[in-house]
Amino acid sequence: MGAYAVHSSIRGVVDTTEPHGAETNVGRHGLGPHVVGQRIVVRHLLPDGSATDVLGTCTAWGADSLTVDRDGHGVVVVPLSAVVTGKPVPPRASVRARVSAREVELHSFADWPQVTREPLGEWIVRSAPPMGGRLLKRANSALAMGDPGVPLDEASARVRASYEGLGRTPLAQVERDGDVEQGLRELGWEPFGVGDSATMLTGVAGAVRALGGRGADDPEVVEQGDRLTVRLRGGAASGEASLDGDWLCLHSLHVEAEHRRQGLATGVIAELLDWGASRGARTAWLHVESDNEAGTALYDGLGFRTHHLNRYLVMRG
Repeated sequence: MGAYAVHSSIRGVVDTTEPHGAETNVGRHGLGPHVVGQRIVVRHLLPDGSATDVLGTCTAWGADSLTVDRDGHGVVVVPLSAVVTGKPVPPRASVRARVSAREVELHSFADWPQVTREPLGEWIVRSAPPMGGRLLKRANSALAMGDPGVPLDEASARVRASYEGLGRTPLAQVERDGDVEQGLRELGWEPFGVGDSATMLTGVAGAVRALGGRGADDPEVVEQGDRLTVRLRGGAASGEASLDGDWLCLHSLHVEAEHRRQGLATGVIAELLDWGASRGARTAWLHVESDNEAGTALYDGLGFRTHHLNRYLVMRG
């Protein structure tokens, strides 16, 4: 399974070297009773020491715990002693932001024209050859969102058979904390362990305004149909965008470690958004790893807002 690579819009942009779920990080947040009634995202420790995220409206704050209504996916009570980080997030203000997780994720197919797609009701079993010498999880997992059109145990078996027939480990991308995740976990699927991400959206025009004319000096730009690749300083920073209708997907943003915190990521994003705007894009979206707080802050500053959380599940053995 080490052959699978995390395909993240901002992987490598910032240094997030603090240990995942380390107990020393517990309590480093600005949450409190004042967030009751607000939409928040909370990272907290589980009994086994791993960390997970919950997104929704804080409905209660007690002496020992807080309660989160997960946007229609049920209620979670989180012990305050287990909270690692958290913050309020804006409500889903626009009509575009209120589309389903599945509708947003379907725009991923513009990223990979070489992806083979096998429908299973509203699910899609995806497979693709290695890209850059590695298998990308999003391109080689079942998009398990919506109704598979058959009982869940049958859908699980079909997904498993499809990937085993290809000689690959069965993977499924699900909406975090949703009914599908719960059902598949009851059938033996388990978290892959890496790659949990937030899907973030913003209006292209607003993001361009937020950038305030900031761009890049002498960018290398390669345009191929509805795809754009931007490179700065000979590849010290790079990123790509794909246009699907009026949706612009930003992905593969990377800045070499020795060139970080110099504004290069912002420069790449500015070029990608400017290109998208010139092609009629109205909504920009991306995946960012859930534990990449600095990267999330970068996008927050451009008006991106969390739409939903993703998790990859694996069937082992």
